[in-house]
Amino acid sequence: MTGKLPVVAVTAELPGRAVEWLEDRCLVRLNSGVQITSESGLVDFIGPADAALTLIANPVTDRVLAACPNLRVVGNCAVGFDNIDLEAARRRGVWVTNTPDVLTEATADLTWGLILAVTRRLGESERYLRDGCFHGWALDMLLGSAIQGRQLGVVGFGRIGRAVARRAGGFGMSVAYSDVEEPECPDPPAVFMALEDLLSTSHVVTLHTPLNEGTRHLLDEARLRLMPPGAFLVNTARGPLVDEAALVRVLEEGRLGGAGLDVYEHEPAVQPGLLEREDVVLLPHIGSATVETRAAMAELAARNVLAVVSGEEPPTPVVRL
Repeated sequence: MTGKLPVVAVTAELPGRAVEWLEDRCLVRLNSGVQITSESGLVDFIGPADAALTLIANPVTDRVLAACPNLRVVGNCAVGFDNIDLEAARRRGVWVTNTPDVLTEATADLTWGLILAVTRRLGESERYLRDGCFHGWALDMLLGSAIQGRQLGVVGFGRIGRAVARRAGGFGMSVAYSDVEEPECPDPPAVFMALEDLLSTSHVVTLHTPLNEGTRHLLDEARLRLMPPGAFLVNTARGPLVDEAALVRVLEEGRLGGAGLDVYEHEPAVQPGLLEREDVVLLPHIGSATVETRAAMAELAARNVLAVVSGEEPPTPVVRL
């Protein structure tokens, strides 16, 4: 690369070789401090940079894009991109990229961890032992719910939803799915259902759909009440897909068997009514949290940024120019 090196603002320290790759071909401004969660903080940090490598917590709004006119690309280190105003980026001629595929298997594994944890009361059981309550085996102690022979309802049959569905056979579950359209030959094989039908017939419902204005509160109180008594809800996608206050009300009535959540409506805040419940398993947004996956995410984000600043099309664009 000749001439002036492009400036890349990296909003957090990254695992793997991502920063090394960027430093080979760019001037890197790296945030090693507190996570940037405000528009003003992001504007101050990005400033005149040519590119930004961001996290899902960084709000890349129209205001931010307007205040950073040199930006050519926002490389989001996440599969989701609801933190970015895509229309504003398109209007301003800014590429937006994400990191699909590389986190699929890790997130699917974590989803099954939550399914097993909530149906078999694993978190509650560990607390029971650590609190000194275990005094020997008993026939009726901490009974969970069997999933074999039951239906897994997958809402959103994209990469992660399909990976979750592939694992269902190993646990003896049938699979139904709901999505915006029905593919001709779903892989893995699964039964397509309207969302309401899926909710009313599934023992475990797991969410894997993107967040947008059409899916915000996709599971509102009316839809939560469609779920059979004793059913379980799992969300490893985006918190605002679920009306958390409504979920608490339905749980308090004893209608559902429980919920397993890795994401939250007002993250990082968690609905207090969820924190108090033993029938809810709560994780701190660790769906992709393996060393290997996070490194692969960061490196793909870096490849996207490097492609754009080199005048090439990035590997995984969300906003294509």
